[in-house]
Amino acid sequence: MMSVRMIAVMALGLGVSACSTVDTATRNMPYETTPSGITAPAPSFQLATLDVQVPTTLKVSEANSYYPGGDIVWRGDVYGNRYEQVEAIFEEAVQIGAAPLEGAIPVHVIIEVKRFHALTEKTRYSVGGIHSIDFVMTIIDPVSGAVLRGPKEISADLVGYGGSKALQAEARGLTQKYRITQHLARVVRDELSLPEGFLPPKGGTTARVTPLSPVKAL
Repeated sequence: MMSVRMIAVMALGLGVSACSTVDTATRNMPYETTPSGITAPAPSFQLATLDVQVPTTLKVSEANSYYPGGDIVWRGDVYGNRYEQVEAIFEEAVQIGAAPLEGAIPVHVIIEVKRFHALTEKTRYSVGGIHSIDFVMTIIDPVSGAVLRGPKEISADLVGYGGSKALQAEARGLTQKYRITQHLARVVRDELSLPEGFLPPKGGTTARVTPLSPVKAL
Protein backbone atom coordinates (compact mmCIF):
# COMPACT_ATOMS: atom_id res chain seq x y z
CA MET A 1 0.00 0.00 0.00
CA MET A 2 1.34 3.45 -0.96
CA SER A 3 2.13 5.84 1.85
CA VAL A 4 0.40 9.21 2.01
CA ARG A 5 3.77 10.87 1.42
CA MET A 6 4.41 8.93 -1.82
CA ILE A 7 0.95 9.76 -3.17
CA ALA A 8 1.57 13.46 -2.50
CA VAL A 9 4.92 13.35 -4.32
CA MET A 10 3.37 11.65 -7.37
CA ALA A 11 0.55 14.17 -7.46
CA LEU A 12 3.01 17.04 -7.34
CA GLY A 13 5.00 15.53 -10.20
CA LEU A 14 1.91 15.14 -12.38
CA GLY A 15 0.90 18.73 -11.67
CA VAL A 16 4.29 20.09 -12.73
CA SER A 17 4.25 17.96 -15.88
CA ALA A 18 0.77 19.22 -16.83
CA CYS A 19 1.77 22.84 -16.34
CA SER A 20 4.85 22.33 -18.50
CA THR A 21 2.77 20.84 -21.32
CA VAL A 22 0.25 23.71 -21.34
CA ASP A 23 2.99 26.34 -21.31
CA THR A 24 4.77 24.75 -24.29
CA ALA A 25 1.56 24.49 -26.33
CA THR A 26 0.64 28.12 -25.62
CA ARG A 27 4.08 29.40 -26.54
CA ASN A 28 3.93 27.74 -29.92
CA MET A 29 0.49 29.04 -30.90
CA PRO A 30 0.21 31.63 -33.69
CA TYR A 31 -1.07 34.97 -32.40
CA GLU A 32 -4.49 34.55 -34.04
CA THR A 33 -5.22 31.44 -31.94
CA THR A 34 -3.78 32.52 -28.60
CA PRO A 35 -6.34 31.76 -25.85
CA SER A 36 -8.30 34.63 -24.35
CA GLY A 37 -6.70 36.17 -21.30
CA ILE A 38 -3.19 35.91 -22.74
CA THR A 39 -1.67 39.00 -24.32
CA ALA A 40 -0.83 38.23 -27.94
CA PRO A 41 2.25 39.77 -29.55
CA ALA A 42 1.74 42.50 -32.12
CA PRO A 43 2.90 41.58 -35.63
CA SER A 44 6.08 43.24 -36.86
CA PHE A 45 5.29 43.90 -40.52
CA GLN A 46 6.34 46.38 -43.15
CA LEU A 47 4.82 46.57 -46.61
CA ALA A 48 7.04 45.22 -49.39
CA THR A 49 4.63 44.61 -52.27
CA LEU A 50 0.91 44.95 -52.93
CA ASP A 51 -1.66 43.31 -55.18
CA VAL A 52 -5.19 44.73 -55.29
CA GLN A 53 -7.71 42.66 -57.21
CA VAL A 54 -11.09 44.02 -58.31
CA PRO A 55 -12.68 41.16 -60.26
CA THR A 56 -14.55 42.18 -63.38
CA THR A 57 -17.20 39.63 -62.38
CA LEU A 58 -18.42 42.23 -59.88
CA LYS A 59 -21.46 44.05 -61.23
CA VAL A 60 -21.19 47.82 -61.68
CA SER A 61 -24.31 49.95 -61.32
CA GLU A 62 -24.64 53.54 -62.54
CA ALA A 63 -28.31 53.83 -61.58
CA ASN A 64 -29.04 57.03 -59.67
CA SER A 65 -31.48 55.56 -57.18
CA TYR A 66 -31.49 55.41 -53.39
CA TYR A 67 -30.11 51.89 -53.24
CA PRO A 68 -29.23 50.44 -56.65
CA GLY A 69 -28.31 46.82 -57.12
CA GLY A 70 -24.77 45.90 -57.97
CA ASP A 71 -21.47 45.14 -56.29
CA ILE A 72 -19.73 48.38 -57.28
CA VAL A 73 -21.51 51.71 -56.89
CA TRP A 74 -19.11 54.63 -57.11
CA ARG A 75 -19.64 58.32 -57.88
CA GLY A 76 -16.58 59.86 -56.25
CA ASP A 77 -14.68 60.03 -59.55
CA VAL A 78 -15.79 61.15 -62.99
CA TYR A 79 -17.56 58.55 -65.06
CA GLY A 80 -15.05 55.95 -66.19
CA ASN A 81 -13.68 52.49 -65.46
CA ARG A 82 -15.06 51.83 -61.99
CA TYR A 83 -12.87 48.74 -61.48
CA GLU A 84 -9.72 50.78 -62.01
CA GLN A 85 -11.02 53.61 -59.82
CA VAL A 86 -11.79 51.27 -56.92
CA GLU A 87 -8.41 49.58 -57.34
CA ALA A 88 -6.67 52.96 -57.17
CA ILE A 89 -8.54 53.86 -53.97
CA PHE A 90 -7.39 50.65 -52.26
CA GLU A 91 -3.82 51.07 -53.48
CA GLU A 92 -3.62 54.58 -52.06
CA ALA A 93 -5.26 53.50 -48.81
CA VAL A 94 -2.78 50.65 -48.28
CA GLN A 95 0.17 52.92 -49.00
CA ILE A 96 -1.09 55.51 -46.51
CA GLY A 97 -1.90 52.93 -43.86
CA ALA A 98 1.39 51.05 -44.16
CA ALA A 99 3.69 54.06 -44.64
CA PRO A 100 4.88 54.46 -41.02
CA LEU A 101 5.25 50.74 -40.30
CA GLU A 102 8.86 49.61 -40.09
CA GLY A 103 8.50 46.07 -38.79
CA ALA A 104 11.08 43.32 -39.02
CA ILE A 105 9.14 41.27 -41.56
CA PRO A 106 8.58 42.56 -45.13
CA VAL A 107 5.22 41.34 -46.40
CA HIS A 108 3.24 41.02 -49.60
CA VAL A 109 -0.36 42.16 -49.16
CA ILE A 110 -3.15 40.79 -51.34
CA ILE A 111 -6.56 42.44 -51.31
CA GLU A 112 -9.52 41.07 -53.22
CA VAL A 113 -12.50 43.40 -53.33
CA LYS A 114 -15.88 41.75 -52.86
CA ARG A 115 -18.14 44.80 -52.60
CA PHE A 116 -17.68 48.54 -52.95
CA HIS A 117 -21.11 50.12 -52.61
CA ALA A 118 -20.83 53.86 -51.93
CA LEU A 119 -23.62 56.43 -52.18
CA THR A 120 -25.33 57.59 -55.35
CA GLU A 121 -25.93 61.27 -56.03
CA LYS A 122 -29.59 60.90 -55.04
CA THR A 123 -28.72 59.31 -51.71
CA ARG A 124 -25.78 61.58 -50.90
CA TYR A 125 -27.68 64.80 -51.40
CA SER A 126 -30.72 63.69 -49.43
CA VAL A 127 -30.82 61.05 -46.68
CA GLY A 128 -27.24 59.77 -46.65
CA GLY A 129 -26.49 56.12 -45.95
CA ILE A 130 -23.73 53.56 -45.55
CA HIS A 131 -20.63 53.00 -47.67
CA SER A 132 -20.69 49.19 -47.75
CA ILE A 133 -17.19 47.83 -48.38
CA ASP A 134 -16.15 44.19 -48.17
CA PHE A 135 -12.82 42.66 -49.09
CA VAL A 136 -10.49 39.78 -48.30
CA MET A 137 -6.99 40.59 -47.08
CA THR A 138 -4.09 38.13 -47.02
CA ILE A 139 -0.60 38.85 -45.70
CA ILE A 140 2.16 36.70 -47.18
CA ASP A 141 5.90 36.23 -46.79
CA PRO A 142 7.10 37.35 -50.26
CA VAL A 143 10.12 35.03 -50.14
CA SER A 144 8.67 31.75 -48.87
CA GLY A 145 5.07 32.34 -49.89
CA ALA A 146 3.91 31.38 -46.40
CA VAL A 147 0.64 32.95 -45.27
CA LEU A 148 1.31 35.06 -42.18
CA ARG A 149 -2.25 36.25 -41.66
CA GLY A 150 -5.53 35.53 -43.39
CA PRO A 151 -7.20 35.18 -45.75
CA LYS A 152 -9.46 37.38 -43.64
CA GLU A 153 -12.86 38.64 -44.76
CA ILE A 154 -13.20 42.25 -43.68
CA SER A 155 -16.36 44.32 -43.60
CA ALA A 156 -15.31 47.97 -43.47
CA ASP A 157 -18.63 49.81 -43.57
CA LEU A 158 -18.56 53.58 -43.11
CA VAL A 159 -21.32 56.11 -42.49
CA GLY A 160 -21.91 58.21 -45.61
CA TYR A 161 -22.99 61.80 -45.12
CA GLY A 162 -26.19 63.09 -46.66
CA GLY A 163 -27.93 66.39 -47.34
CA SER A 164 -26.43 69.58 -45.87
CA LYS A 165 -23.87 67.58 -43.90
CA ALA A 166 -22.49 66.13 -47.13
CA LEU A 167 -22.29 69.59 -48.72
CA GLN A 168 -20.53 71.05 -45.68
CA ALA A 169 -18.09 68.15 -45.60
CA GLU A 170 -17.25 68.56 -49.29
CA ALA A 171 -16.61 72.26 -48.73
CA ARG A 172 -13.92 71.23 -46.22
CA GLY A 173 -12.43 68.68 -48.62
CA LEU A 174 -14.04 65.72 -46.87
CA THR A 175 -15.34 64.09 -50.04
CA GLN A 176 -16.58 60.51 -50.28
CA LYS A 177 -13.25 59.57 -51.79
CA TYR A 178 -11.19 61.19 -49.05
CA ARG A 179 -13.22 59.71 -46.19
CA ILE A 180 -13.30 56.21 -47.69
CA THR A 181 -9.58 56.25 -48.49
CA GLN A 182 -8.65 57.39 -44.98
CA HIS A 183 -11.00 54.85 -43.43
CA LEU A 184 -9.53 51.98 -45.44
CA ALA A 185 -6.01 53.18 -44.56
CA ARG A 186 -6.88 52.86 -40.87
CA VAL A 187 -8.38 49.39 -41.41
CA VAL A 188 -5.25 48.21 -43.25
CA ARG A 189 -2.94 49.66 -40.60
CA ASP A 190 -4.84 47.80 -37.89
CA GLU A 191 -4.50 44.56 -39.85
CA LEU A 192 -0.76 45.08 -40.23
CA SER A 193 0.02 46.25 -36.72
CA LEU A 194 -2.46 45.00 -34.12
CA PRO A 195 -2.51 41.46 -32.62
CA GLU A 196 -6.24 41.09 -33.36
CA GLY A 197 -6.16 43.06 -36.61
CA PHE A 198 -9.08 45.29 -37.56
CA LEU A 199 -12.15 44.97 -35.35
CA PRO A 200 -15.35 46.69 -36.53
CA PRO A 201 -16.93 49.01 -33.95
CA LYS A 202 -20.01 48.02 -32.02
CA GLY A 203 -22.84 47.93 -34.52
CA GLY A 204 -20.43 47.11 -37.36
CA THR A 205 -20.28 50.56 -38.97
CA THR A 206 -17.62 53.23 -38.46
CA ALA A 207 -19.15 56.68 -38.02
CA ARG A 208 -16.13 58.94 -37.74
CA VAL A 209 -12.89 58.88 -39.73
CA THR A 210 -9.57 59.63 -38.05
CA PRO A 211 -7.41 60.90 -40.95
CA LEU A 212 -3.95 59.45 -41.49
CA SER A 213 -3.04 62.08 -44.10
CA PRO A 214 -4.08 65.73 -44.53
CA VAL A 215 -7.05 66.84 -46.57
CA LYS A 216 -6.08 67.63 -50.14
CA ALA A 217 -7.18 70.93 -51.65
CA LEU A 218 -10.17 70.59 -53.96
